[in-house]
Amino acid sequence: MTPSRPDISDGAVPSAEREVLLVAHPDREATREAAREVSQRFAKAGIRLRVTDEDMLKLIDPDGCMAMPCTVVAPQDDPARGAELVFVLGGDGTLLRAAELARPAGVPVLGVNLGRVGFLAEADSEALGDAVQRVVDREYHVEDRMTVDVTVTDAGTELYRTWALNEVSVEKFTRERVLDALIEVDGRPVSSFGCDGVLCATPTGSTAYAFSAGGPVLWPDVEALLVVPNNAHAMFSRPLVVSPSSVISVAIDPTGPKAVLTCDGLRTFDLPPGALAQVVCGQEPVRLVRLREGVFTDRLVHKFGLPVRSWRERRSGGRAV
Repeated sequence: MTPSRPDISDGAVPSAEREVLLVAHPDREATREAAREVSQRFAKAGIRLRVTDEDMLKLIDPDGCMAMPCTVVAPQDDPARGAELVFVLGGDGTLLRAAELARPAGVPVLGVNLGRVGFLAEADSEALGDAVQRVVDREYHVEDRMTVDVTVTDAGTELYRTWALNEVSVEKFTRERVLDALIEVDGRPVSSFGCDGVLCATPTGSTAYAFSAGGPVLWPDVEALLVVPNNAHAMFSRPLVVSPSSVISVAIDPTGPKAVLTCDGLRTFDLPPGALAQVVCGQEPVRLVRLREGVFTDRLVHKFGLPVRSWRERRSGGRAV
């Protein structure tokens, strides 16, 4: 997770042919306006823009008269390959979709929050122009974030394999039925219970679904994996923080109902009774662009609006009593 300066080995391209992949949530007018501003600013700086489909092309140029250099790349054709970075306009969901495109190419992702909390984003909408300019001037560094790899098996046969940046969730398939699950760590059983689900999260994902389910916040540079039971019917159902070298297994009761596996809220797979989901530290990180040096504590306080004054100061309107 050591920050690094962008260079050619990081996936950047020479300045004469710099190119940025734009990923945006196209359903809001604010996003359309931001996309046009970004495209114009990059064009003025001589940086070519990529988009993943014709709809995105219309997003930045609704009149069909392309005044700026732009390339349309199909999502299945490794669209981030050779780009300097992926520039994201939207919330955390949009950034997670962009991470799917960026991770195979090892290309960093820069998020500008146009959604609500936008915990993964590096800049808010009012700093859009500054974010573009810092890319133009190469005034940014890159931070690697841990991912998880997950494999689903049934009676020793592999059924599915995928990954996640935030979390892997194993949840009950229908609202009416309770999920009976057994959690194992490094091949040894820890606890079994009925529940709504089990979350296996990264430090990055500790502020997402796992946080909503009652898990602790982990600082991004903590090398660990998080296991959070969701609404478990058990005396012992506390979150677990385990080694990044551990293997976490969630086994589904072979006599119970099926379950569903979801990764980052994007990729899903139906788990038959008796299936086993194994989660390990990912082989490939997701690379996030950071525009300024800063500490995670400040980001946590800002994004969640945490009170940092004492109760005495708040009662007295800011005066210590």
